[in-house]
Amino acid sequence: MTATVSSNPKAFQPGVDKAKSFTANFKVWRGDASGGELKDYSVEVNEGEVVLDIIFRIQAEQANDLAVRWNCKAGKCGSCSAEINGRPRLMCMTRMSSLPPGETVVVTPLRAFPVIKDLATDVSFNYEKARQIPAFKPQPRDADGKYRMAQIDVDRGQEFRKCIECWMCQNVCHVIRDHEENKPSFSGPRFFIRLAELDMHPLDTNDRQAISQEQHGLGMCNITKCCTEVCPEHIKITDNGIIPLKERVADRKYDPLFQILGLSKKKRNG
Repeated sequence: MTATVSSNPKAFQPGVDKAKSFTANFKVWRGDASGGELKDYSVEVNEGEVVLDIIFRIQAEQANDLAVRWNCKAGKCGSCSAEINGRPRLMCMTRMSSLPPGETVVVTPLRAFPVIKDLATDVSFNYEKARQIPAFKPQPRDADGKYRMAQIDVDRGQEFRKCIECWMCQNVCHVIRDHEENKPSFSGPRFFIRLAELDMHPLDTNDRQAISQEQHGLGMCNITKCCTEVCPEHIKITDNGIIPLKERVADRKYDPLFQILGLSKKKRNG
């Protein structure tokens, strides 16, 4: 989605104190798949505004054709992710007051994905990977027609469901970002936690451990934790998702008890 702002940008912050406004210098990447460059903008900033407010103002006053993806402006849709001064962030959650005062603010698109136009990137890679993960397949209901699971299992999976699919973890993963040739065989941290969530679910009957390694490239992850560092929902992607999934896959493949006793995937929690 490309948003175009046509109304007066002052309307975004009613009642602002003009005495506390200041002028900031921005460099915003402009271009498309064929190439582009950073363009300079000098913009008024009011107290309490976030980077997305300033991008709106640039759209309204200086660059009406600036493309940017956004939706909720509340940090819950993940649409407005970009790189601000070289670090992936949500533009709607990055306050101007949190950036170094007096320094030029550089806004560029996520680098791991092809540029469509300006700050909007083609993230279809992620949806292709999502379709490759087998859906939740529950075991039969109990005799009374209900499903039952322990509260600890509910809590464990709930953390991973906080993901807003901003794709910033995918963007910083060097296996994706620096090696285009890895994309066919590597799904990335967002989908490792999806696989982990389903593998930990005590009611799910699909076996995902083999495909985690063979189809989704779990073994290529070297747990640098860069994905965890940029997650706006503070999900412990590496410690609570990727590492436990790696341990389960290693047990399945190398633990002799799995062969001697004929143990299957079902279902070691923890």
